[in-house]
Amino acid sequence: MPDAVVAEISRHDWDSVGCGCGRGAGHLVDTLWNAAEGHPSAFRALEGHAFLAGVLRPPAPAVCGVLMAVWSAGPPRQATREALLWTLLVLLGAEDDGSAYEAGLYGQCAAFVRRAADSLRSEAVDRPGSVSAAYADGVLELLGMAA
Repeated sequence: MPDAVVAEISRHDWDSVGCGCGRGAGHLVDTLWNAAEGHPSAFRALEGHAFLAGVLRPPAPAVCGVLMAVWSAGPPRQATREALLWTLLVLLGAEDDGSAYEAGLYGQCAAFVRRAADSLRSEAVDRPGSVSAAYADGVLELLGMAA
């Protein structure tokens, strides 16, 4: 497991964050470990927790931070990259919760993803016509950073 992923998971007090399912978000840690290990189904399992019915939920920024640490580590499997990019696309396509906390959930998520704009562009350019390229383009478009 890359150190950056371990550090990102460890830096959050998951139990103190309300989850989209109504519990504390501590139960998401196992799902995030599975995502970091490259299990594509783990990314889809975040639905109902980090986002629900097209609306971001409180764990979304912390989840996004972990996803971007996984992305920066360079997941080798195509299915993992596609699942991760799909999740980013859904997160960035969701509505903010309307909170005034810091930058709001959307702003916090977008800040994590913007840091990886160059590697997202590379994904789109290096794999033209692929699902991952389409997802990367979509993410960049939602951030207003499309080429």
